[in-house]
This record gives sequence, structure tokens and C-alpha cells, in this order.
Amino acid sequence: MPKGIHRVRRKLVSGKSRFHFYAWRGGPKFWVDDVHSPRDPDFQLAFAEAIKRPEPKILMTPRLVDEFLSSAARAKAKRSFADQRKWLLRFAEHFHDAPVAIFEERGARGEVNKWRARWKHSPKQHDMAGTHAVRVLNWAVEEGHLSEHHCHRLPKLYDVDRSEVVWTTKDRESIDAIAPSWVQRLLCVACETGLRPGDLVKLTRAAVETTPSGLRLRVRTSKRGRVAHIPITETLARVIDATPRDQMLILTNARGNQLTPHRASEGLRQWRDKAGLSEDLRLQDCRGTAATRLLDAGLSLSEIASHMGWSLRHAANVIEHYARVSPGETDAVLLKLQQHKGAGS
Repeated sequence: MPKGIHRVRRKLVSGKSRFHFYAWRGGPKFWVDDVHSPRDPDFQLAFAEAIKRPEPKILMTPRLVDEFLSSAARAKAKRSFADQRKWLLRFAEHFHDAPVAIFEERGARGEVNKWRARWKHSPKQHDMAGTHAVRVLNWAVEEGHLSEHHCHRLPKLYDVDRSEVVWTTKDRESIDAIAPSWVQRLLCVACETGLRPGDLVKLTRAAVETTPSGLRLRVRTSKRGRVAHIPITETLARVIDATPRDQMLILTNARGNQLTPHRASEGLRQWRDKAGLSEDLRLQDCRGTAATRLLDAGLSLSEIASHMGWSLRHAANVIEHYARVSPGETDAVLLKLQQHKGAGS
């Protein structure tokens, strides 16, 4: 075997191994064989031809990940970037000795599937690994580092429809009956605005705007960076009015200090359990309640879907389910929903 050759062993679906030979680590691939040490004379000729080529700028997978994480394409939100970085560093570590060019080969799809199968015990993590891997490979194609890749539409294990997981009026009353004021306020604002925990904890009086028809919140969401305009309902207005005048944050913890998204979610979860409510209910599920409120306040179905980051179909399913299971809603909500669905078809 000529000195300097870099050999990579890859398993096939059949269980057999195939060896890929590169002129040097990170260099051009010049041979693929089923044997560990080829004796074919053409192997030597192919190697000699490969080392004559001018040395290209070879991009290795860890370097690709570093460049992506330093680019404008990286996730903007702090939490999203932390998750992205965690999974991509795992990806880079697994493929640490692989040139990026290997992802142009069809067999790379199987390699990526084998890597994410390490988390098959947790469908959500399994799918998250694939999502981030595909994102960086898509970026590599956009930037010209790859001509193509074969990891599109990786099969997923995690499949859950949370359109029927909503906080009903009865659920909210159960929390209000036993929980401290800060938890009651948190649940109320979440159900009235539909904001994610990361945006809820940063909500201030400065977001309140006056309009010809009343008041609204103007919030730039952290996940997508979009500006959301949310009507202030009477219920939400009472919470804002009850906020101490010297306090800018609308939601705080029991001591009046700023909440973190984790503490907000955990605080509600603890009182949910004490109230004996379903373990499926989470702070994020308040968005279903909010979608119904927003429809009743005059927003269109497409505006609600855009604000929530949902598909039109999912938004309609959530609102329809909430209006049917919550005794506080009326047929008027369902009628409005049907009108909006009819207008969009």
C-alpha cells in the first residue's frame, strides 16, 4: 500500500464492508473496493494519477460545521443556537475524519442514518440529529461546498399531533384556585397572547401600543424575528393594569425578579401537577387557547397561523378542538372558523 493513502471503511446495508481510498487525508478519492488492500494494478495507476493533480482546497466535516456556526445562516435565538451547536458538534465529532465530499455519495445517507440511530431510544432526539445534519448539508450546497447531497427527507420516528392538547377554561380555573399570583398571571398572559416562553418572560410595558380600535402588543418574536401584533383583550388588560407601575416586566417570579423560560415552564408544571391536571399540558399548549381568542378578536386564520408559526390546517384544528371542548366558547367561534376556512379554500 503506497504511503500516505487514506482509507475509510464503510458498512453497506448488506452488512459487508466497502473501502474508499483517498490520495491523502482530505485528498481526492481515487478508488473504491471491497478488499482492504487492493492488488489490482489499476489501483496503483489511479493513485499515481491522483497525486499528480494540483492539491485542491479540501474541506473536512468539522471545518464545515465551524464555518456554518460562524455564518449568518446559524440559528438566531440563543436557545435555538445552543441546540444547533450541540447537535452539529456531535455530527462533526462522528465524521471528524471525513471530507465533506463524501456527502455527495449515495452511501452517505446510510452513514448519517447510522449516526442518528444512536438516539433511537428517544424519537425526538433521533429526528433532531437528522434535522441539524441536513440543515448544515443544505447550507454546504448553497455555499458551493457540495454540488449535492443525498440526505433529504430522512425518515422520522417522532410523530405527535398536539392540536388536541389545550388549556380549557376549567383547567385555568383549577390553577387559579390554588396557584400563587405570579403563576396565575403567567398562565393568563400565555393563553391571551400565544407567545412562546422565551418571549413571555421578556414582555414589557413598552410593547403596549394604542390603535384606533383599542390596545395591542407589538412583539418581535425571538424564534423567527418577526413582529407580531396581538390585540389586548379585556382579560389581558387587567393583568397589565395590575402590574406595579415601577415594574417594566409584565411577568416576574414570586420575588419580582425576571423569569427564565425554563423556570416559567417548570413553575406552571409544578402547579399543574398539584391541581391534578393532565401531564400532557405544558406552557406551550396555551397557544391553542390564544389562537381561539385571536380569531374571536378579529384576526384571520392566516394571520393567526403566521403569528403562531403553524400551518393553516393545524391552526384550524387547534381552534376547532378548543371551541368544542371548552364550555366558555360559543358557536360563534366555530362559525367564524368555518367562514375563514371557506374563504381560504
